[in-house]
Order: sequence, then structure tokens, then C-alpha cells
Amino acid sequence: MSGCPYFEKKHLLFKNKLPKTEDEDASQAGVNKASKGGIIYGDYLQLNKVLSAQVLQSELKGNKIHDEHLFIVTHQAYELWFKQILFEIDSVREIFTNEHVRDERNMLKVNTRIHRTVTIFKLLVDQFAVLETMTALDFFDFREYLSAASGFQSLQFRLLENKIGVPENLRVPYNRCHYKDNFSGHDSEMLLSSEQEPTLLKLVEGWLERTPGLEVDGFNFWERLEINIFDGLNQEREEIEKMPDSEEKEEMMVELVKQKELYSSLFDEKRHDHLLSKGERRLSYKALQGALMIYFYREEPRFQVPFQLLTSLMDIDTLMTKWRYNHVCMVHRMIGSKAGTGGSSGYQYLRSTVSDRYKVFVDLFNLATFLVPRHWVPKLNPSVHTFPYMAECWDSSYCTSEDSD
Repeated sequence: MSGCPYFEKKHLLFKNKLPKTEDEDASQAGVNKASKGGIIYGDYLQLNKVLSAQVLQSELKGNKIHDEHLFIVTHQAYELWFKQILFEIDSVREIFTNEHVRDERNMLKVNTRIHRTVTIFKLLVDQFAVLETMTALDFFDFREYLSAASGFQSLQFRLLENKIGVPENLRVPYNRCHYKDNFSGHDSEMLLSSEQEPTLLKLVEGWLERTPGLEVDGFNFWERLEINIFDGLNQEREEIEKMPDSEEKEEMMVELVKQKELYSSLFDEKRHDHLLSKGERRLSYKALQGALMIYFYREEPRFQVPFQLLTSLMDIDTLMTKWRYNHVCMVHRMIGSKAGTGGSSGYQYLRSTVSDRYKVFVDLFNLATFLVPRHWVPKLNPSVHTFPYMAECWDSSYCTSEDSD
């Protein structure tokens, strides 16, 4: 066999092989610490518990249905992400509760954790696409094994609603019963405790009420804004009156009257309190003032971080609404108009929850209703209105070298 051409060529192949390059040697550098003991990946994540938690009821009943595994994994993933969201929201509430937000540096933590919550919710909305790879018939094959189990029984989602600030009196009844009637024991105690804790909405409300510039003996933003708006409306009325009679002139006058009524309601505290009692507004009158001030001066350094927070809070509401809507669509697709597994009306019940009554920060969305031309917004004088971290540049569209008095 020594003269076999195959072995001769193989010998030459190894003989002419190039030595390892420096990059290849570097790729093998390091020490395998796992072989020396200590906690390892699987133990750290307790994967023996996590990966063995998918118990198929159809399999236990002797009729294993393939797609039940996807159903379980997807819902377990939702619950894990709900746990992380609660972890982030609780940490933010703690910062507000301890008034650490008075130190502006802590606002970075708040914004980062709220933004992380927003990012997780985006993932949760997209996750429906995975579940929807299952057809209605696939779900029908194992639905009977769910018995009375229902997504409504998700304790963590109810805790999340409470901690963010979904009003109890605006909740849609579940089978004409209070939502807590579906929970008992320790779960019921946790829900009760969450209702008694300060919500994220209330904590943000208190923070907004302290917005610098609202002080009557200081910049007094609210009074100046009211004067500027009605001066602006009066100037518009005078200009319209100078126009020759026409259909366009009449339409402009009608629109001007509507605008005046709108802004009159904005500066009417009693009307605000009435809307608050009906649940149509959620923030206190002063907190609304603070939010609108942040909205108008969002380009100023002092208000940029607060504006980002308000934007992220609206994102949470938007994404929770999208999550509910996607859930409604999926349920309709999977079971049509049948009753839910928990005994509810199913699609009809879920559809009723996709409304502004479940939006916590609805007032922030409505701020856009009160937009005004930039030149109506009271001007800031950096040399007089020295808010912390306020803009010191003179090129801002909201600043003037003269006091706006």
C-alpha cells in the first residue's frame, strides 16, 4: 500500500498545509471556567424548571396535540415579560415615591426604564404573529383541554393595570362581576394592595404639578398663556371682520367661535373638575398645566427629558391598546363569536376593552387639541427665568432678550 497514489497525495496535503494564523490562534485563547466548578448557565437560569414547565393537557389525556406546545410557550413568554414590566414600573414608582425625581439626574433612570417598558410592549404586540401561525382548527383541537383557564385570570396583567393607573370605576365588568371576583387568597390580597398603592399616574401627576414656571409669583405660565391666546383670537377676529362678506368669511367666523369655546374650556377649572369626575380627564388641573408647559417648551434643555418621559407614557398607552386590539382580533379569528374559555362573551367582551376608558394617560394625548401658533406661547427670558438646566442660548424660538411682561 506504500505505493498507493491516494496516500501519497494525502501525505503531500498535510505536508504543505499552512501554519495557523495569528487570528486562528487568538480564537482559541481563554480558559474554560465552567470546567473548574461554580454556577453554570443552566443552573443560573434554572432551566430545569423553566423548560419542564410546558405540560400539555392534551398529552395527559392521551391525545397529544402539537400546537398546544406553542400556545403554552407563547403565554409563558408573555407572563415572563409582564414580570419584567412590573419590575421596571415598580422601580420607577419607587423613585417618584421617595421624591428622588427632585434630583434631575434620577430622571435618566426613569426615562431609561420607561423606555425599556415601551420596547418590551412592542415585542409583546409583535408576538401575536407567532401565535397566529396556528389556525382556528389547530386551536379547536385542544381548546377543550383548557377547561376554565382564561387569559382574564392573568394576575400580573391585572397588577400592571392597577399600578399604571387604570381607574377601577371605568373597568368593563366581567360577566357582570367585579374583576377581582376571579381571584382569591393571596392573589386577591395582592390585587387589593396594588389598588391602595400610589399609581404611576398619580405619581406623575404630583411631579407635573411641580413644573417650574407655574408659580403665580414667578413666570406664571398659565396666566400669560391665557392672555396671549385670547389676544391672538381677538386679533384674528379683527382681521376676519375686515374681509368682504363671503361664505369663506362666515366659515372662518364659525371656526373662530369654536376655537374660543375650546380655549375657554381649557382655562375653566370648574369644567376641568367636572370632566375629571366623569373620568374624561385623569390629571389634576395644575398637572395639566405642567404637561402643557412641557409640551410647549419641549425644545428647551430643562424640558427635553420631561417631554421624552411624557412621550414614552403615551407610547405605553398606545401599545397596551394595540396589544388589546391584537388580542381581540386573534380571539375573533380563533373562536369567532363563541364564549371564552373562562365563561365570558369572548370576542364581545374583549372588544369592549379597546377604548379610551383603559387609556391611563389620555390627557397627554389630548394636549395636541390645544396647540397654538408658536408666537402665542409666552416668551422665556433666560436672564430672568432661570429654571434649572434652562436654555441659555438666544436663538430659541421661545426666547426673547426682553422680559415678556
